[in-house]
Amino acid sequence: MFTNQYLNDVFEVTKSRNGSQPEYLQAVEEFFEAMSFIVEQDPNIEKYGIMERIIEPERIVKFRVTWVDDEGKIRVNRGYRIQFNSAIGPYKGGLRFHPSVNESILKFLGFEQTFKNALTGLPMGGGKGGSDFNPRGCSDSEIMRFCQNFMLEMYRHIGADTDVPAGDIGVGFREIGYLYGMYRKIKNENTGVLTGKGISYGGSLGRAEATGHGVLYFVREMLSVYRNETIEGKKVIISGSGKVGMHAALKARELGAKVVALSDINGFVYDQNGLDLSIVRMLTAKNPEFSTEYLQYRPSATYDSNPTNIWNTPCDIAIPCATQNELPLEGAQALVANGCFLVCEGANMPTTIEATKYLQHADILFAPGKAANAGGVAVSGLEMTQNAMHYPWSYEEVDEKLQNIMAEIFKKAYSEARKYTDHRNLVVGANIAGFMRVYSAMMEQGII
Repeated sequence: MFTNQYLNDVFEVTKSRNGSQPEYLQAVEEFFEAMSFIVEQDPNIEKYGIMERIIEPERIVKFRVTWVDDEGKIRVNRGYRIQFNSAIGPYKGGLRFHPSVNESILKFLGFEQTFKNALTGLPMGGGKGGSDFNPRGCSDSEIMRFCQNFMLEMYRHIGADTDVPAGDIGVGFREIGYLYGMYRKIKNENTGVLTGKGISYGGSLGRAEATGHGVLYFVREMLSVYRNETIEGKKVIISGSGKVGMHAALKARELGAKVVALSDINGFVYDQNGLDLSIVRMLTAKNPEFSTEYLQYRPSATYDSNPTNIWNTPCDIAIPCATQNELPLEGAQALVANGCFLVCEGANMPTTIEATKYLQHADILFAPGKAANAGGVAVSGLEMTQNAMHYPWSYEEVDEKLQNIMAEIFKKAYSEARKYTDHRNLVVGANIAGFMRVYSAMMEQGII
């Protein structure tokens, strides 16, 4: 499978141990393909068992969450915290509340987070957590009770210098507030143990927009370096209308692009003249599924009830921002056939391995999520800094730092890609750049 036998041997063992965890194995496979470029050149990677150590989480915490719904019925969910790698700093990564949450998905997310965080240049290790609890359809009181009971267990395993969770799918300002309130009550302290907090109690300005804005700052760097162009006038399609997709769309418009298609779980809307994002924001403020109602306000637009058909839309730039493996090979083929020249991952691993390889072979500019969507965790790291200083920065200060971080991430990925393979292969470049920082820290700290 890989050109290096050591990687093949390690991957076979990984499959035997984790055969029922496809998302995690997919993440390791993509990583190992990039590592083939450097393992042959550095015998210490094999000698010191770096790959065996780096793909194994340092700690997996799994626990029961018992709570009572509004009808008085006792509910039981599973909670997790995957503390993947702390070589360069405290574990850092989001909490996801969604029925699909399982150990495989959280391991893949924590593994990716390790290298994403390394790319930011900030002192953050990799972690991820969450629960199979579904906040959709629950009352505020039910969500509060669940979050409080989730924290009753998780507080034992986190801390400002140990593990700093944040939000992810299903965990926004409301959930972070409930989680933080319970942590503060249990520990009797105000500390930066969670990021994505409300501004009134230690959150950072610009955090809500950071991932979506960071994606567009990364696209801006790609267009400048590879095509000597700006995004102005480009036709953009974006999957997902949550906080990443929505803010990516708004930033794309601000930079002069035309967002012609946007999806949610019910379908997608296409408007050749560019979507009216003020209408989308108005609709999503009430309900995150906007697509079925958009045509009531813009009858000239079209609606498709299959969200995956968005990849059939003619565009210049495609930004998948919804969830893992949402862009399959067929979607990649449709994008190429319809004139797309740049794909930038706004979600975590939204493109299948087959689709990624197809896009690269078709000479499409491709940005992997571990580099392009690092803006959210970057500003989370800035929030940690503000909490440690007990001093907030302005929105403009945070945004300037975010732009600089995204530009530096691109430079690192581009530099490593040029050094080891084709300068357009940012998948290899980002993986190597993130790995080298973690690898160096692991070597310097001994075999632990």
